[in-house]
Amino acid sequence: MSLVDVVSIISKSIDIINKKIGEWVSYFTFFMAALTFVIVALRYGFNLGWIAMQESVIYLHAAVFLLGSAYTLQHDGHVRVDVFYRRFSQKRKALVNLVGTLFLLLPIMIFITWVSWHYVIESWQTLESSRESGGLPFLYVLKSFILLFSFTMLLQGISEAIKNLLILSGHSQGARK
Repeated sequence: MSLVDVVSIISKSIDIINKKIGEWVSYFTFFMAALTFVIVALRYGFNLGWIAMQESVIYLHAAVFLLGSAYTLQHDGHVRVDVFYRRFSQKRKALVNLVGTLFLLLPIMIFITWVSWHYVIESWQTLESSRESGGLPFLYVLKSFILLFSFTMLLQGISEAIKNLLILSGHSQGARK
């Protein structure tokens, strides 16, 4: 097995993991919309409300955006100002993507991991809960999404770098749309 085969397997494995996470998290949008409907109906129809229900929408929202980011990157769904990029050749796009991954994405994800590590650990050590009376007792889980975000984005960044290196070396035509 060649080095190209090994790194391709690593990239594909990362892609499978982030694809499964992205697909799983995508269902949260339905629950978030349904729960928001219930909250509004209870508030305005019956003058009832629970802080825990409202906070659960925040948790779902955070999960969708933080845990779905790597999936979005994998499918090239992030925001891009592509005035020039769209006219580039496949190899030139791969070079732009590789430089962006190596000098922007990976350092920023490492920084986010570094600065949030103690923040999340301290929350877990105290089993931090909502400050609101009747709020959810799982604030430490919500904060953990930050580390999961940076970890999945780091992994996907590695996968994207591998794919772009393979394109640049002529070993792959790439799977980009």
